[in-house]
Formats: sequence, structure tokens, C-alpha cells
Amino acid sequence: MTDFLKYLTPGERDKDWGIYLNVAGSSHVQPNSIYPSPLHPTGYHFNWKQGRLLSEYQINYITEGKGILEINNSKYPIKPGSILLISPNIWHRYKPLLKTGWKEQYIGFNGQIAAQFLAHPLFSAELPVIQIGMHEEILDTYLKIFDLAKEEKPGYQQITSGLIVKLLGYLLSFQMQKEFQGKRIATIIEEARFKMRAEVDKSIDLEQIAQEHHIGYSYFRKMFKSYTGVAPHQYHLELKIMRAKELLLSTDKSIKEISFELGFQSIHYFSRIFKSKTGVSPSELRK
Repeated sequence: MTDFLKYLTPGERDKDWGIYLNVAGSSHVQPNSIYPSPLHPTGYHFNWKQGRLLSEYQINYITEGKGILEINNSKYPIKPGSILLISPNIWHRYKPLLKTGWKEQYIGFNGQIAAQFLAHPLFSAELPVIQIGMHEEILDTYLKIFDLAKEEKPGYQQITSGLIVKLLGYLLSFQMQKEFQGKRIATIIEEARFKMRAEVDKSIDLEQIAQEHHIGYSYFRKMFKSYTGVAPHQYHLELKIMRAKELLLSTDKSIKEISFELGFQSIHYFSRIFKSKTGVSPSELRK
């Protein structure tokens, strides 16, 4: 990959979209090189002694070499597979080690929607380095952004914004997977999810599932919610509601029949839960 650097000038239409790209680049910093390049314009260039404040978010992916990042008196080692998350108005400085240099891919972006995504706890300014490892999907996303930035065709900012969201999604997903990688609980949760889906029309004793696998229910519930984002009881209930919507729209079965087929205690309870989850009653959806 050849070195690349492009500063963009997003217009008001791009800024109103909610996410817009300001800069994109890739650089192979050789050992014993000056860093950063003096070619950076005012606002991006910095020296190690003074550090820097940015008015945008930056995501820097290091794929070769080693270095160091300092943010507000905290130091973080950088290695291949490190993601540097820089937030606006946070003092920072980073550089590769002289003896190794590094290869970096970076984007700078901003926008109201960007701020909403970066408010997720994973992207906290207090956790500026994610050891994500080497992933083709992440590098490919950077390359696609670079291609769009090089040509600047009409609408490229809107396409790029989707790729930035995709990149953030990858980072979140890989971190969530890392928590469960190689752990027995991941297999237990997958088996429980399969059972819930296969037996969506039945009542399932979730505490018994935990007991069968010789784990406490509180631990099972906590890990299930961390794995899926939803507590196990709510997960099974959501499956029932999804199935109910399918039956309401694709069959002539009465609401009462659907209610009892999916194991609800009564048609009134079913209707109340359905409306709380979907915003409309079963009869309103069918109409």
C-alpha cells in the first residue's frame, strides 16, 4: 500500500447528514523518521513536546511497528493490531518507536450522529486504545474510504459515512466476541438461543437450562445479556412477538388461536404485551 493523504472540505449538506469525513490517509513511517510528517497542515501537525488537541474524532489503525500514545498523563503501548481512538478536545500525542517505525491507516471525521455512536462505553475517551488485532475486514473498510476520498464523486461523503459506521460496528463486534472467545458459556448461550427459537411456542424453564449446565442462573442471565444485549426471558419473548407478527400477517388464524399457540396465558395478556413491544395491538397490525 502506497502512502496516501487527503484533506476534504465537506459542505453544509454533508455536515447535515450527521457524519462527515475530514481527512483520510495511510502512511508507512520508516525507522528513525521524523514523525509526524511536516506536510500536515495547521490543526493536524504537532510536535511531541506540545502534543495536540483536535476538533474531530480520529481512528488510527496500526498494522506494523510499535509506538506509544499519551492522553492526559496516561501512557498506552501501541503494537500491530492497535486501534487509536482520539476524541475532540482531548490532549494527546503519539509516535512510533524510532527503531521500528510503523504503518498506520487513519480517518478523521465529525458530526452529530458520529458523536452519538462514539458515546458508547467502548469508545470512551478513557479507553483510547483497543487491541483489536489484525482483521482484513477493518483494513478493507479503510481502503474503501480511501478510494472514495481520492475521487470525491458526488455523494461520496454519504457513502463514506456508512463505511465509518461499519468500521465502528466491527470494532464493537470484535470486542464483544473477544469477551466470549473460547469460553464454555458461549456454547451454552448458543444452545439456549437455539432452544428458544426452536420451541418459540412453548414455555421454557431458563433456570433449568442453567442448572443442566451446572452454572448459576444469575451468571447465565448476566452473560446471556452481555452476549446478546437482551436478558434471556426478554429474548424469548421477542421471538414470540416476531412469530406472532408473522402469523397475524400470513395466516387467517384468530388472535386467540395465535395467543394460545405461542403459549401466552390469555388473549388479554398477549394483546397487552404485543402492543407494548410493537406500539400497535394485534388487531391493528392485522388491519
